[in-house]
Amino acid sequence: MRDADSLVVGMDFGTDSVRSMVVRAADGSVLGSSLKHYPRWQKGLFCNPLENRFRQHPLDYLETMELSVLEALEGAGKGAAARVRGIAVDTTGSTPVLGDARGRPLALQSGFGENPNAMFVLWKDHTAVAEAEEINQAARSWAGPDFTRYVGGIYSSEWFWAKALHLLRVDPAVAEAAGTILEHCDWMPAVLTGCEDLSMIRRSRCAAGHKAMWHADFGGYPADEFLARLHPRLPALKATFGRETFTSDTPFGRLSREWAARLGLPRETVVAVGAFDAHVGAVGAGIRPHRLVKVMGTSTCDILVIPKAKEPEKLVRGICGQVDGSVVPGAIGYEAGQSAFGDVYAWFKRLLAWPVEAILPSLAVDPAAKKAVAEGILERMIPSLEKAAQEVPPEESAVLALDWMNGRRTPDANQRLKGAIAGISLGTDAPRIYRALVEATAYGSRAIVERFRAEGIRIDGAIAIAGVARKSPFVMQTVANVMGIEIEVPASDQAVALGAAMLAAAAAGVHSSLADAQHAMSSGIETVYRPEPEQVKRYDALYAQYLRFGTFVERQLTAEV
Repeated sequence: MRDADSLVVGMDFGTDSVRSMVVRAADGSVLGSSLKHYPRWQKGLFCNPLENRFRQHPLDYLETMELSVLEALEGAGKGAAARVRGIAVDTTGSTPVLGDARGRPLALQSGFGENPNAMFVLWKDHTAVAEAEEINQAARSWAGPDFTRYVGGIYSSEWFWAKALHLLRVDPAVAEAAGTILEHCDWMPAVLTGCEDLSMIRRSRCAAGHKAMWHADFGGYPADEFLARLHPRLPALKATFGRETFTSDTPFGRLSREWAARLGLPRETVVAVGAFDAHVGAVGAGIRPHRLVKVMGTSTCDILVIPKAKEPEKLVRGICGQVDGSVVPGAIGYEAGQSAFGDVYAWFKRLLAWPVEAILPSLAVDPAAKKAVAEGILERMIPSLEKAAQEVPPEESAVLALDWMNGRRTPDANQRLKGAIAGISLGTDAPRIYRALVEATAYGSRAIVERFRAEGIRIDGAIAIAGVARKSPFVMQTVANVMGIEIEVPASDQAVALGAAMLAAAAAGVHSSLADAQHAMSSGIETVYRPEPEQVKRYDALYAQYLRFGTFVERQLTAEV
């Protein structure tokens, strides 16, 4: 490596907050870390869960980024800022925004500051279901190539073009003001480098390939003729993107004078091309060929890499795309995932907590006592459910659930699907339902593995990161038993931010390649969950029931378009 004293900063923009980490490039040691929650998002502003509308204000990102970086640098100690050589950013995705002719989100303009349609459309926003269906129909009916070919054959409402199309249709003022469309992961490097020339923005290969149907075989993004069938503004907006995309181990530019001053960092600090959090987390987790990295949080994102040189690229139906270089150079990155995972457990917690939130405040009890009781119940609910669920004899657990509370991402995206629970009797209690929900999320994970294998992609094991992977041995052992494969959990509790730091080190030239950065900065493996043979046999039979139940719900109980 270039300099044993070099530091890098990894910034991970999640659903609720941003984390900044100052990392020593020589060995991956974390010297400083800071988490800051988005203030407007915390208040529920600009969102309507009943409409599946989830928007985030760009000021949330700007304000928290500055605070978290400064605090992380302070934690890293005196002189740390002067040793920083590179910065890399990851974000949720697809989380696009309509911007002006200089690439600034419209919500930063006068007259649009309170307009949700001028803000970032968060990954889990499902307001564009109809637009996604229209894109799928157009891809199959027009005279040219099927642009969904490399995104699993089904375009999702969670993705770039569907969300942009929805905004253009529902808000004429926003449509008229729009000069471009930007992913969150492309905007943050532009901000840090002061780039306001759309032609100079280095767009993420990861984001463009997985969510915007960019592919070298198409000569870039979908053809103007195709996009014009959807909306007359789309070709002009696409023209601002350019044709090229860039892998995230390459430089976007250098820190601007403004942001160097605000963060107290050297002007020569290199800013890397952005990427999505799951793909960056796979880097930080030490992804290797044929090992599925599962980012297990509120939802899941599953990442797999297959070296280009060893075997030909295989198209996999019903996933979230396959892109050359979207994770690591020289490999095809495959993406899949579940629209809800931890969110399924959180939903059940909210369901059980209704009396605490709706009835307890009205009781004639000391307010301080009520608050203590409420906080105690909510804090202990999931751990208590897990303990009781583990004690349910497997042969007595007759409840069966589907994990589609937020639709189905993969295999075969369908955001109109809903969750379901069967096998309930008067003897069914909360721990049995909770166990069924955990098993349902595990079955959803297996369905993804089974799809890859059916399409000829070998999967030898898994690596799990993020909150669920570290907090719940019960969930992890259940997933290992249902999938029938070994699951490794890395030692780092912040694999995504660590992956961003690795990309920063590669982009800045501190390490000669991303592979070298991964080797030097890896945290290693902390825990391994191995499938239990007897439970594997039991879950083979229950998984078949899950598939039959899902087929019934999808065919008989899901509204046709």
